[in-house]
Amino acid sequence: MSETPAARAAAVTPPSVARKIRGLSDRAIAWIFVGPTIFLLLAINIFPLMWTIRLSFTDFKANRNREVEWIGLRNYQRILTDSDIWLNMQATAHFLFWTIFFQVVIGFTLAYLINKKFKGNDLWTTIIVLPMMLSPAVVGNFWKFLYQPQIGLFNYVIGFFTGKDPSSFEMLGQVNLAPWSIVIVDTWMWTPFVMLICLAGLRSIPDYIYEAAEVDRASKLRQFFTITVPMVLPFLMLAVLFRGIENFKMFDLVVQLTGGGPGSTTELTSINLKREAFEKWRTGYASAYAIILFVTVFGLASIYVKALNKVKER
Repeated sequence: MSETPAARAAAVTPPSVARKIRGLSDRAIAWIFVGPTIFLLLAINIFPLMWTIRLSFTDFKANRNREVEWIGLRNYQRILTDSDIWLNMQATAHFLFWTIFFQVVIGFTLAYLINKKFKGNDLWTTIIVLPMMLSPAVVGNFWKFLYQPQIGLFNYVIGFFTGKDPSSFEMLGQVNLAPWSIVIVDTWMWTPFVMLICLAGLRSIPDYIYEAAEVDRASKLRQFFTITVPMVLPFLMLAVLFRGIENFKMFDLVVQLTGGGPGSTTELTSINLKREAFEKWRTGYASAYAIILFVTVFGLASIYVKALNKVKER
């Protein structure tokens, strides 16, 4: 009978090492395995964060070899009083609100319909989920082609339903349409993600609750608002949390579509931060900018998670 891998490992282990291992507690053995991971997390996450905080109080520029001057809170003061920064915040808020709104409404509707178990249910689920499997760069180029006013399909579809000339408007080139163009693409790509989370919530509701409601002669509309919505609400809130964090740092999709233009209409905070850090090379200023964004996201997410926990406890 062949020896097990554990037995072979024990046979080649020196007796002195074996005695030391036998003397270790379960907690010590756990730390031996977890320790390297914690060290990597500290090295990859904590150290860069602390370094960024330090740089945010200086006038450091990565493309210049000169003595760094400590300027205190001046970078933070400049950022918080810069009107252009607040315009970028407004563009980000517009993008966040409308993408999350449409994704939640459409995603929940699709999940509710798919949960009804009809013929071809699995096929339609697979087709709907396809967009979120694509790379944002590929999606950006694909929709950029669709938005072309001369040959793009999107303008022809809008022109067919509205009667307007397809070449009379340009989604990516007009100030009033460009913000909506990125909202449409992000909604198309990530609505399936919200749908899957809502679908998990719908399928977690026990059938006996609906059966009891039918015994009490509750209408379908009443069942929807008193059973379905309250029990799916934690899943919806979780989807909003995930999409909110992801869209706050949205970069690649918008860069592929508009590059932040026309002008700075679609210049989200992530794009503006990249320009400050790697085009203007204002490294200290960009570090302070990054810290402000981090604190904003972390603070809002913490408040939101507390609200989510209260909803789950009901």
